Amino acid sequence: MDAPSKIGDRSTSDVVVRLRTLEGRDEWIYCHSDILVEKSKYFADRLSDNWPTCQILDSRNCVEVYCQELDFDHHVNVLRLFYVVIDGSVDDLWNGVKNALGILQVGIQLGCPQIVTACVNYLEAVPWEESEEEEILRIIPGMGSEVEPILARLQPVNLSAIRGIFISTLRFAMSSPPSLMNDLKSSAQEQLEYMVTEDDDSPLLIADDDIKSEVKDCVGRLFSRFNNLLEVYLCEPAESVDEAGKMTLFQSYLADFSWACQLLSKLEIMRVFVNSWVDASDKIVAIMQSSPTVEMIGIKLKVVEVVAKVLESIGYGTVILPTTKRLRMVKIWLPFVRITKPLIDSVMTSDYDSLEFKIDGELWQSLESTFVSILLALPSVNQAEILTEWLENEYIRYPDLTEAFEVWCYRSKVANRRLALIE
Repeated sequence: MDAPSKIGDRSTSDVVVRLRTLEGRDEWIYCHSDILVEKSKYFADRLSDNWPTCQILDSRNCVEVYCQELDFDHHVNVLRLFYVVIDGSVDDLWNGVKNALGILQVGIQLGCPQIVTACVNYLEAVPWEESEEEEILRIIPGMGSEVEPILARLQPVNLSAIRGIFISTLRFAMSSPPSLMNDLKSSAQEQLEYMVTEDDDSPLLIADDDIKSEVKDCVGRLFSRFNNLLEVYLCEPAESVDEAGKMTLFQSYLADFSWACQLLSKLEIMRVFVNSWVDASDKIVAIMQSSPTVEMIGIKLKVVEVVAKVLESIGYGTVILPTTKRLRMVKIWLPFVRITKPLIDSVMTSDYDSLEFKIDGELWQSLESTFVSILLALPSVNQAEILTEWLENEYIRYPDLTEAFEVWCYRSKVANRRLALIE
């Protein structure tokens, strides 16, 4: 058998491929016409009898190929690959995604179906870095249907698949898995919120009634487990509340509630959460008051964060509640927040570097404004009752209800005249 031809073997070569660039680079590569014709439509055409002119270089047929300087090495690699058996048995031919992209572009230009197929198979299978993905998105879409499999992982997913993964993720995100899975759960929660957020792109999923119903059911199950925990706390001695396992579970529920508020607000279904929180408020405060330990202060901080979101929905009309429920929320949570803030402030002062007790100052300000908003929407006689208690309380500085007090004074003073004019 004849020895296989080798690229650059001048003794057996019958054709010179002359690679040239506009910058003046000029390289002669000694090749074999039978291999070029077999592997490339471009070279088959150039070396056919139908080609109008034939150049001679070093007593051989010559084919000149002009290319950009950036693509020069890719052209050389393609010529070398003509001499390699590409049958899928050897995968390490491409030296990475970036190099394979360059070879693919040259392969398409020179009409090399075997190399193109091998490049497509490689790029479709290997992982990409973010910069490589951007490069693929820049290059591949304009290269024709033969390279479309490369983009399979980037194609839009049908609505049924999106709904399926959303619901599965939702159920996991609102479950109570072992603590070892907390990182997975946090990731699931982040991605759910990302799916329904409108940013530079439209939301991945527009929640319809079925999706909202599923979310409500998950929230209901979450609150059911939480209420069971509250009952356990209320039935046990106060010292048992401080047990580490129970506190961790309690804090986990509060973290879930804080995240759930974000999701429910985006889906405009906060009512289901607010109503459940209103019903559980008495029990939550009773448990919080039963244990003044430093560890419980951390949980109280989480409670404040959730309360702020619930009261904001009530105070600004996102969730409409009857007067009795709004009054109840003020009477339960105003004293709690009033007493809790100095405790948290004192811990932060004594342990300034403790991340556990860090709280955004804007949260306290927002909570104060929310109380004022809810208070001013109550009947005037209820306002008078709450303001009287506030003026007589030692914690009068927070929340500062001065704005509500001034509005109440004005309304009360002009009430008879206003109503008379209306009549």
